[in-house]
Amino acid sequence: MTDSAPNGKTEIRTGGAPAPAWVFSQGVRKGPLLQVSGQGPQDPETAEYVHAGDVRAQTRRTLENVKAILEAGGAGVEDVLMLRVYLTKREDFAAMNEAYGEFIRENCPSGVLPCRTTVFVDLPHEVMLVEIDALAAVAGA
Repeated sequence: MTDSAPNGKTEIRTGGAPAPAWVFSQGVRKGPLLQVSGQGPQDPETAEYVHAGDVRAQTRRTLENVKAILEAGGAGVEDVLMLRVYLTKREDFAAMNEAYGEFIRENCPSGVLPCRTTVFVDLPHEVMLVEIDALAAVAGA
């Protein structure tokens, strides 16, 4: 986490997720809210896109990146209110949903699952089949 700005916003940074390639933060926290920027299937250490053609593996890697930013901001997957999933192909929905479900069940022991929206879009890099962002409420903030 970095220092807060005068408006109370705090930029969240972690080496556990890929560094932003453009002009945005990995995450921003203001009060109890933590927004995680859209993450893709990148290896945090190399920034290389991984698992070309495998939406299931890409979904898992992407969610691990989201989780790292949540944790850097003082939250966890259990604190997520909303996840937005962006897919490039409708036929990838079932495989994404399976990997997503496994990850969420592992990381939300309360059983109260986050809300989710899934949309079909073009993504910034050809190898990307999925991108995910998150909004969390940080406990005790």
